[in-house]
Amino acid sequence: MTNVIEVSNLTKKFGKLVAVDNVSFAVHEGEIFGLLGENGAGKTTTIEILEGFQKANQGSVSVLGADPRHGHRDWRDRIGLVLQESDFDPLHTVNETLRLFASFFSRPRDVAETLEMVGLADKANERVGRLSGGQKRRVDVALGIIGHPDLLFLDEPTTGFDPVARREFWTVIEGLRETGTSIVLTTHYMEEAERLCDRLAIMSKGQIVAEGTSASLIGALGATTIRFELPSGVEVPTLCSITGAEFTVHDNMASVLLGNSLPEVLLRLLTWSQSTGTALNGFEVVRPTLNDVFLGATGSDE
Repeated sequence: MTNVIEVSNLTKKFGKLVAVDNVSFAVHEGEIFGLLGENGAGKTTTIEILEGFQKANQGSVSVLGADPRHGHRDWRDRIGLVLQESDFDPLHTVNETLRLFASFFSRPRDVAETLEMVGLADKANERVGRLSGGQKRRVDVALGIIGHPDLLFLDEPTTGFDPVARREFWTVIEGLRETGTSIVLTTHYMEEAERLCDRLAIMSKGQIVAEGTSASLIGALGATTIRFELPSGVEVPTLCSITGAEFTVHDNMASVLLGNSLPEVLLRLLTWSQSTGTALNGFEVVRPTLNDVFLGATGSDE
């Protein structure tokens, strides 16, 4: 498997502050790799080093086979950037802005096609300064992909998007992956990361504290919760005896946290409910989410 990015023992300091602390990871060709973390975790500094805007104090970095510090014009031609914030001439139209940026690349996408991809076809002749915040963010994304990059950095690309626009954009990103574009994504939306990322790394205090696929990280967390309204006349010890699990009750909701014993406990509970005619109102099985993984890995749930 070919790697488009290889990072080994990367360290970056700002005075006494260690922003990135001995970080190592790789990004495979054709995948979407997510880099997650709370504000100040070091992910933006890491991305800026990969893009060639920051110089590491220690460690090695290879991006598309080159050291980003010495990336030449041909190397830049293969990379697309969507930064957290951009600033364009407000008097230029969207179409003019994209045509200008397209001229910087050797094999740009068609401007009309790109506008269609990001949902701005009807705004082509609108001045950038008259766009809404969400529409300006779409311009950022359009400029990131106009050069037909082999590697695309997306730094919180859907900030400012409404839920419908965000999901439409996910389809665009998945389409880019299908055409072979490798993508590094940072986002604060766990649903977005779980939907898009083939693999991801979670950073906290400058270090990678968890790495893998969403499924493997969620699976490692293990526990699934069963909960329902405590039936009238049923005591907690009765539930524990029937199922062999340790139920607790809070605000009249019975719940239990289970791992591998989930199928057996669930079968016993439902069999008892059916045989006795006891209704389990509000019954639900709640599996862990990537958000639970994130909170646990970063210590944000403490």
